[in-house]
Amino acid sequence: MDINKISGIVVDAAVKIHSAIGPGCFERVYEEVLYFELNKRGLYVERQITMPIEYDILVINDAYRLDLLIEKKIIIEIKSIEHISPVHFKQVMTYLKLMNIKNGIILNFKTNLMKDGIYRVFNNFGTA
Repeated sequence: MDINKISGIVVDAAVKIHSAIGPGCFERVYEEVLYFELNKRGLYVERQITMPIEYDILVINDAYRLDLLIEKKIIIEIKSIEHISPVHFKQVMTYLKLMNIKNGIILNFKTNLMKDGIYRVFNNFGTA
């Protein structure tokens, strides 16, 4: 499926969820509802994917944890915070690089309008 079509489905689902639930829930609630909604719409969605980090001879198998991976093409990071900061973009960029994926989306549900909480993140070196 085309990346723009997948992104459109994700954004549409996020807007629907925000309209129904509002901006006051915990991130895990939005994650679970978005997972449900995207599966219902026929997308392949993986949740809470752990990724390792290596330091010297130490391997930490669950050093990073992705919220959602859609169709193995888009990483979704879910937030429910007052303001997105540069560190959140760096977090998603790290995930994109580790997974060799080009596209990520930060969805911040703690906004009055969902359109104000949608941020795309791009890794120009990703292949997926």
